[in-house]
Amino acid sequence: MDKVATLASELHSREMTLHMGPSHPAMHGTIRIFLELDGETVVRSDVNIGYLHRAFEKMCENRTYHQAIIYTDRLNYVSPLINNFGYAMAVEKMFGVEVPERCKYIRVIMSEICRVTDHLTNVGATAMELGAFTAFLYMLKAREWLWQLIEAASGGRGVTPSYVRIGGVKDDLPEGFQGRTLEALRKVREVVREVHGLLTKNRIFVDRTKGVGVITSEEAISYGFTGPCLRSTGVGYDVRKAQPYMVYDRMDFEVPVGTKGDNYDRYLCRMEEMEQSMRIIEQALVALPAGPVKVADNRITFPTKQEVYSNMESLIHHFKLLMYDHGIRPPKGEVYQAVEGANGELGFYLVSDGTDRPYRLRCRGPCFYIMSGLSRMINGGMIADIVPTFGSMNMIGGECDR
Repeated sequence: MDKVATLASELHSREMTLHMGPSHPAMHGTIRIFLELDGETVVRSDVNIGYLHRAFEKMCENRTYHQAIIYTDRLNYVSPLINNFGYAMAVEKMFGVEVPERCKYIRVIMSEICRVTDHLTNVGATAMELGAFTAFLYMLKAREWLWQLIEAASGGRGVTPSYVRIGGVKDDLPEGFQGRTLEALRKVREVVREVHGLLTKNRIFVDRTKGVGVITSEEAISYGFTGPCLRSTGVGYDVRKAQPYMVYDRMDFEVPVGTKGDNYDRYLCRMEEMEQSMRIIEQALVALPAGPVKVADNRITFPTKQEVYSNMESLIHHFKLLMYDHGIRPPKGEVYQAVEGANGELGFYLVSDGTDRPYRLRCRGPCFYIMSGLSRMINGGMIADIVPTFGSMNMIGGECDR
């Protein structure tokens, strides 16, 4: 034994430097983490978010207000309609325009459908990264039912629905939408219950997530966390409650919060948030009033596609609103409009100089702030816990890119 102890004391060890990403399949093609390891323990780390070279803000500053809508889709491409509505509300705020009541309810319904699809994707993908492939397949199956609803309403799917219009929405909800939505929600609830049965008390899943990737509420606030990542620490901040917009102040729903700020609490928060979103959708469908879905102001809103295809005046009207030097011209000023995105507070800051293009447009993407805390959350942990911790944060490259 003395010989072994002597030999061990003479052994020389040193920390190892390792680069994880950007080619690592879990790093989304842009993220690189510089790791200093002591065996399999992360001693220090430095997170580099990389570049997508999308230049969202500068692209919008060189497009008319209407043309910028297609770029908002690509911010968080897992729940694109929330991005659409947040941007449109900022422009409407600058004009001092209030959309019709039916439009407000439709926007709430579509936003919450997108929130559920986003959480389904995140929970499923995070489970898959821990080896729970069945949960991933179940969640993607449920997501498809909701994307069919989005496609029926907007005519598009994936990252390009572009359903919003400044002053309203593209079209009214299709016939039979309420019944289809209620049926889809019933099936989604069944899937969520099945995944609860697969994961919530699963010994392996619990051991791999509880007490892992911990961050305190004070640290989360200092980094600028919002959304499920902040609420998992016990802070119940939600833009829909703190600064109600559209008709969220008329909806009865709760804001789930955790206590530990670990991967397990972030999972539970998202699972409960899906139920709360489905509650909101059901309430909004019941209370959905009749009426127009866009403001009756031809200086701001487009004519319908049917009118554009069959009427020359409508075609000219559409062209002049969309193209350079003819688009809508809000008064000079600046506004900030925030909405509750799937990852937290999604804000748009707009400055108008009175022309047909924004003088400045800045986006507060929640992922950018959440990523600033990743290094703190993985330091001191195991290298095997980096991927599930990163996955629990739901980093979306388009929203994080600067």
